[in-house]
Amino acid sequence: MVWLEAASWGSTGIILAALVLLRRHWSRLPELEPDPALPPQPPSVCLCIPVRDEAAELPAALDSWLAQDYPTLQILVVDDGSTDGSTEILRHRQATRPERLRVLRNDALPPGWLGKNHALDLASRQPEALAADWLLFADGDVQATPGLLRRAMASAQAQPTDILALVPAIDAVSPAERGVLPLAASAFLLLVPPHQVPNPRHPSFCGVGGFTLVRRGAYDAVEGHAGAPLEAIDDMMLARRVKAAGFINRVARGGPDLHLRMYHGLGELVRAMRKNAAALPFWWLLPPLLPLALLIGLAPLWLPCAGHPMLALLLWLLVPALAGDVQQRMTGRPMDLLWALWPLNALVFGAGTAWALWDRVRGVNHWRGRDVPLG
Repeated sequence: MVWLEAASWGSTGIILAALVLLRRHWSRLPELEPDPALPPQPPSVCLCIPVRDEAAELPAALDSWLAQDYPTLQILVVDDGSTDGSTEILRHRQATRPERLRVLRNDALPPGWLGKNHALDLASRQPEALAADWLLFADGDVQATPGLLRRAMASAQAQPTDILALVPAIDAVSPAERGVLPLAASAFLLLVPPHQVPNPRHPSFCGVGGFTLVRRGAYDAVEGHAGAPLEAIDDMMLARRVKAAGFINRVARGGPDLHLRMYHGLGELVRAMRKNAAALPFWWLLPPLLPLALLIGLAPLWLPCAGHPMLALLLWLLVPALAGDVQQRMTGRPMDLLWALWPLNALVFGAGTAWALWDRVRGVNHWRGRDVPLG
């Protein structure tokens, strides 16, 4: 049938075009200088980290930031009501390094705020943050090599920059993570042409929860996190507001020197997709787009039934080979055979999106044990 032929060739063409675009964007994602020198009096930086029940990854993450060789770094961690042992970890690290680290405990979430946004706003109003030239926002599970901040700051100083995002490598551990996350992470680059992010006439922007470095003056000019207290995709939307205010946004490669384990297992993957999809400003487009996305993403499974087994084989091999190569370079680790299960990305996307639509019907978003009304 004509429609089946159109669907077969159309799905194949879209996937191949996406692969070409992915590799083009990757090639244009700048790298940090390997060992830059700092000026005699480098700008001061305050790192703000929100933590809520992240005991599994927190020790290694916090130790990596405490080991940074940047001389004027201060670290503020907001313990946002943790109950899993994170509080004890933070107290111990603070007692060990009181000159660099201070921990704040926050148990109350005011109305009209998301927990992470409130925690970062609270950190940004502390004396260390108010006195800093730059603010660095990072999640509580992100690890960095000792010279990463120095390299990032050197990049921000070498060219006009007001907000710099680094794209981290993803640590995939469980089979579900290994089969889904690396290629899903590659898809981020499809949406963000890195060479256009600094262009004031182009709408592209980029903020990353794992590492967003912003000039204090630019942060204050857009009212910081207080300017969008219910924005679930806070990192991207902060970059959007900063760029819209006339400041310069840049993005660069962080991995493998910046890396994190985003989620633990399939359940967290689906819940994260649910949270992010429900928060999208164009969420109302999801119902018509979901069937199309599933049709394209599951193409290797149905193409043989449509009389195109060779197209299915082509896609099954090319996607992990080309998109996987990007992840290999980002993570510094060899290709995983489980990447051959890449069509599972479509199923995870479908499950999370369907759940997100139900959240929209209820008018409530759920994440990390909290229900927050959706606007």
